[in-house]
Amino acid sequence: MKSLSIVRYQDHQTAAGLNDLHPVLRKIYQHRKVSSVDELDHQLKNLIPFSQLKGIEEATAIIVSAIKNNEKLLIVGDFDADGATSTAVAIRLLRAFGVSRVNYLVPNRFDFGYGLTRQLLEHALNEKPDLIITVDNGISSIEGVSYANEQGIKVLVTDHHLAADYLPDAAAIVNPNQPGCEFESKSIAGVGVIFYLMMATRSALRKINWFTETRPEPNLASVLDLVALGTVADVVPLDKNNRILVDQGLKRIRSGNCCEGIKALLDVAGRSRVACVSSDLGFAVAPRLNAAGRLEDMSLGIECLISDDASSCQSIANNLHQLNIERREIEAGMLDQAMTELDKTINSVQQHELPSALVLYNEEWHQGVIGILASRVKERFNRPVIAFAADDQQIKGSARSIKGLHIRDALDLIDKKTPGLITKFGGHAMAAGLTIDTNNFLKFKQAFEELANELLTKEDLQGVIYTDGGLTTTDFDLTLAEIIRYAGPWGQQFPEPLFDNVFSVDEWRIVGGNHLKMKLKPADSHLVIDAIAFNATEEQLGQNTDKIRVIYKLDVNEFRNNKSLQLMIEYLEPA
Repeated sequence: MKSLSIVRYQDHQTAAGLNDLHPVLRKIYQHRKVSSVDELDHQLKNLIPFSQLKGIEEATAIIVSAIKNNEKLLIVGDFDADGATSTAVAIRLLRAFGVSRVNYLVPNRFDFGYGLTRQLLEHALNEKPDLIITVDNGISSIEGVSYANEQGIKVLVTDHHLAADYLPDAAAIVNPNQPGCEFESKSIAGVGVIFYLMMATRSALRKINWFTETRPEPNLASVLDLVALGTVADVVPLDKNNRILVDQGLKRIRSGNCCEGIKALLDVAGRSRVACVSSDLGFAVAPRLNAAGRLEDMSLGIECLISDDASSCQSIANNLHQLNIERREIEAGMLDQAMTELDKTINSVQQHELPSALVLYNEEWHQGVIGILASRVKERFNRPVIAFAADDQQIKGSARSIKGLHIRDALDLIDKKTPGLITKFGGHAMAAGLTIDTNNFLKFKQAFEELANELLTKEDLQGVIYTDGGLTTTDFDLTLAEIIRYAGPWGQQFPEPLFDNVFSVDEWRIVGGNHLKMKLKPADSHLVIDAIAFNATEEQLGQNTDKIRVIYKLDVNEFRNNKSLQLMIEYLEPA
């Protein structure tokens, strides 16, 4: 565990309506700047209305016309969990609307790359679609949309990625991040965008009396489990609107009203359905689903999400689980190679002397795993990281950033300053993808490091961990742990609560090869609490185990139907 600066959130004035909450939970909400109890009301009626989305009327009219005329629809997705859930939502709801001629196509990242490319369009022509609907992609597919237009195929773009200077010439675009869109939740995931379009489509179909006794109106809440999964998996900020979508989806999962695929993926990951929270989706379900897109073909994951056959979903989930094991092994080897290369490059200097950004490339690295590699290196060094893998005469990069550097805007600056250096790019503030020519690697590396030096301060590069302060002895309580567990949903920019206290180590042992299991005593107390630190060693305890400072989560440990309090340790250091 690296050395971090520990900062406690500032206390704010008690928000209206929060006085009746547990005082610890009230403080947690204050730290997350919850201004009123209304922000915690996760009823679906509080969703932002779909009418705020620019292009929603045109897009809805196109879909309704296609449905009425029995046109053939093709959903073009993406090869990550957001893209897979977006595709599944579109397929499930269009079929529920009575559409029989609808199929999907998801590009294999190794053959086609990202988005609606001309190459993918040539493949899509075999389907002879009348209308293509992109989900979680398309805002940068200028050439692909143009080629579709030439072929007489209408394209409807739904996306959430940041737009470039030019937009594709699509029949309609629904994207809260396109210029002129006033939709308040700019952080909605791709799966949220297509869900909103389906809401608008159902509303339009109602007006023309499309639904009948033989074609009943579907309950759109039936796909909220998929919306929750895609939103959490894409690590988008959980603003109020996204929290509503995730909370409602989690409630459906916990009640058993979710698709067979999510049930199977939770089962194979050893996670409880009835106790499912956002971290189960983010750290157990999403990686297994993503393994299909990283190592093989995301069609496998999509089939798991659109099938209603429990046996088939269980079989696919088992395959995804094995792929995820393989992905972990590949990732571990790549991380070892990256750390060896970094040690050579920086000559084992202290962290504060590292370059402001790290750019890595190995021609042997797996193209589907470089995103995870970039994340792991970023976590270790608190630096923006771009990891590249070979792709014929080009190399593909996956970027992960830190607070202080908007990675997509940074790539845009480099592209404008040195046209042609980057072949193509796209993404968000914290994650992006790009392609460059292999012989441009060193030139790009220098340009990115120089830009990072300009934009990032020493404070930005100092790793910081924020906590909700310390707990009293009486707060170490199973009831409080359960209250906090379900008080979210927790996630990006609405983080799960962390606390910090000084403890003495009553006893410790290594379990599972690399996990530190301990019994801790709070200062001035005889209370003994179970704790575990994953991927930690006894060396991190230091010489003096009488006083260690621990940053932790309150966790509910379930074993053989028995529940007990456990501390999940995120960081520890000598007190």
